[in-house]
Amino acid sequence: MMWLMILLSWFFLVDASGLSAADPPQNPLSDHENGRPVIVAFGDSLTAGLGLPVDQAYPAQLERRLREAGDPHRVINAGVSGDTTAGGVRRVDAVLALHPSIVIVEFGANDGLRGLSLSQTRTNLAAMLDRFRSASVPVLLAGMKLPPNYGPEYTDEFTAIFPDLARTYGATLIPFFLDGVATHPQLNQVDGIHPTAEGYSVIVDHLLPLLRPLLNRHARVP
Repeated sequence: MMWLMILLSWFFLVDASGLSAADPPQNPLSDHENGRPVIVAFGDSLTAGLGLPVDQAYPAQLERRLREAGDPHRVINAGVSGDTTAGGVRRVDAVLALHPSIVIVEFGANDGLRGLSLSQTRTNLAAMLDRFRSASVPVLLAGMKLPPNYGPEYTDEFTAIFPDLARTYGATLIPFFLDGVATHPQLNQVDGIHPTAEGYSVIVDHLLPLLRPLLNRHARVP
């Protein structure tokens, strides 16, 4: 029962940040002009790191881990609290303007929270992935899940969106962005919604093995 309550509270409050989808990314500037490659972490409050200093959110932690491994990439936090997949579509041009070598796409939780049309969620995510593919930008797509009280038909169809689109558009799938975090209260802030710094560290642990092949591929490009 505890895991269900945690999931329910997460999905009911993830959009209750008081921030609008018009708020800008935390680190909007690119190092493209001086030759430093860029990864854009593109998503909602789970990417923005709501409730934490920006240097504890997963994009900053990921950049530190890459730097420790000798990788030069800068990781730009383009997370906006409360954003939906429709908001993500509207922000794709701004992300492409950062000249990313890789984009991590993390959207969908707020769509599910609001009970939005799954076909529209799929269409919006597909539009983002299509734009990045057309620009030859590799994508890590973060899978999301809904609590079971939404009903098996809705939750199963929602969960299936992410692997289906990853296959269609050649994206690398993160099976569940909050794997190992969502059901562990000690890894979440007091709202029971957003990860702590330690929770984001777990997310980075899961993300790095999926990211490294893309980093290696990028390093081989002349």
